[in-house]
Amino acid sequence: MQIIVNITKSWGIGREGDQPFYIPEDLAFFKAMTLGKVVIMGRATLAALPGGRPLKGRTNIVLTRNAEFEAEGVIICHSLEELFERLADFAPEEIFVIGGAEIYAALLPHCTKAYITKIFAEADCDRFLPNLDEMPEWQLAKTSEIKNHEGIEFCFCEYERRENYGN
Repeated sequence: MQIIVNITKSWGIGREGDQPFYIPEDLAFFKAMTLGKVVIMGRATLAALPGGRPLKGRTNIVLTRNAEFEAEGVIICHSLEELFERLADFAPEEIFVIGGAEIYAALLPHCTKAYITKIFAEADCDRFLPNLDEMPEWQLAKTSEIKNHEGIEFCFCEYERRENYGN
């Protein structure tokens, strides 16, 4: 299992259900990485998607404690145990955690890779991802060259969980 997210300089991932930046190349990267795969998200992340609809061409799983939540076109899980039972049919490299903050926090210990688009700008965020650069169990494995979109610099980073930390 892996996470995929874009972050600000302070590892912010959003404010009031919205991303801090929309960068076309990052959106294309997200689509290329997740198309045909499983995406796991929380209820608020599903609501923030265009039209509040599941992502096309992917198996969409919503993890929520809300027992009354219903949504068309998604698999709903109410616990980590239920989620892991559902995920047993999929290879770990086919599974992407796509948000929000609570879902990242709950599943990060179970991930072996993290695809992080680092945006070298700041935004007013109320949701954050733990800073993987400060976590000894994570190491930066790959970094793209610095790119630019309308004056905003960013790069694509791939982190790996260190083998001696397991999952």
